[in-house]
Order: sequence, then structure tokens, then C-alpha cells
Amino acid sequence: MITALRSAAELSVVALRASLELADASAEEILRWAADEFGNGLAVTASMQDTVLAHLAAKVLPGIDVLFLDTGYHFVETIGTADAVEAVYNVNLLRLLPLQTVAEQDANHGKDLFARDPDTCCALRKVAPLNRALTGYEAWATGVRRTESVTRADTPAVQFDFKRGKVKFAPLAAWSDDDVDRYITENNVLVNPLLGPDYPSIGCEPCTRRVLPGEDSRAGRWAGLAKTECGINL
Repeated sequence: MITALRSAAELSVVALRASLELADASAEEILRWAADEFGNGLAVTASMQDTVLAHLAAKVLPGIDVLFLDTGYHFVETIGTADAVEAVYNVNLLRLLPLQTVAEQDANHGKDLFARDPDTCCALRKVAPLNRALTGYEAWATGVRRTESVTRADTPAVQFDFKRGKVKFAPLAAWSDDDVDRYITENNVLVNPLLGPDYPSIGCEPCTRRVLPGEDSRAGRWAGLAKTECGINL
């Protein structure tokens, strides 16, 4: 995190330059470019489903800030994966907490807000904490990939994040599932123990169910609702 931040207008120019220079770049080249440009003004996010992006970032910029949204609703396996990343990888893991505990949110909004109004729950426990954290950075990287869902199919490797006034990188955007699996195997990358055919996409425990044979990989997220994204990458 840095103290002297460039303006949104300046960073939008940097984002445009990066999108041109990195049009055909590999994930590691994208991260290296970002590290050279932003230094400790760059952070990466990690959902702790797999930890490919955190692993790559640690190689390129040892000690990099990794932002984990600790919503209070995670599977114990997800928290365990975060603990393992903190212990094993050369990163600075920052656990981003909502302003209210689950009990406080229940008291203010009614019990199980996630079931009645998941958009508001995600806004309070994911989007707002990330927005607060990113005020101290000029750029951030996400592990979103185009093959994950139709809503992510057009994800650019570099863009200007207008909502936050930051440069946003998606170094893994072009990776296939096979690319991810290969990197995990070749580099002994930490993976959430739940990740597999039953749970190909892992979010908060109350909002994630097992995926049935033949279903889309994200069908277990907010099942039965029109909601497909938490709002972080929208």
C-alpha cells in the first residue's frame, strides 16, 4: 500500500497503455509489468478456491499484499486454505472484514440476510470491504477467468476500473480449466479441499451447494436465484 496515489485520470492512461502493451502477454508477464509499474501499490485478491494467482504473484513480487474477504460465512476449508497461504507463501495476507459481524448484521437487517436479499449481503460483506481496502492502492488483480461463466466471457486482461478509479488486471483471464489444473500440479499449489466435481465454484457456505451432474460449474452459487455474481467484478 502506498501513500501517494496517482489520480484516476492518470491511472486510466496507464490502463490504456497496459492494455496495448500486454495484449498477447502471459499471466506472469502481466503480473511482472504490474509489479514494475505499481510496486507496493498493487494488490491481488484471493477467494481461496485455488491459490494460483497468489502463488504467481508471490513469485513475481515477493511479499505482495493478498486481499482475502473474510465474510464470516466461509466454509472451514476456505479459512484453512487462507491460513495455509499465509503460512506457506511469501505474501502479506490481509483479511478484509465487514463493518458488522454476522450477529450484528442479523440484529440490524434481520437473520439470514443472504437468503432474503443476497445482493445487499454481498454488498455489505464483500464489495464494501474490498472498496475500502483498495483506496490505498493504484491497481489490483483478480483471478477471474473467461471460461468460468458467460458473464465472465469478455473479461479483459487489463482495464480501468471506473467504479474504484484503479487499474484492474485479470492475468488468468485467458486460462482454461486445463491450464489451471496443469499449473496447480506442476507447482504444488495450495487448493481448497472442497474444490472438485461437487464444488467447482466455492463461495460463502450458505450460498453454495453441490453441483449436480451436467450443471454449469457455477450452478451451485446462489442456486435458484437470478444472481450470478457477488458484485466485486461487475
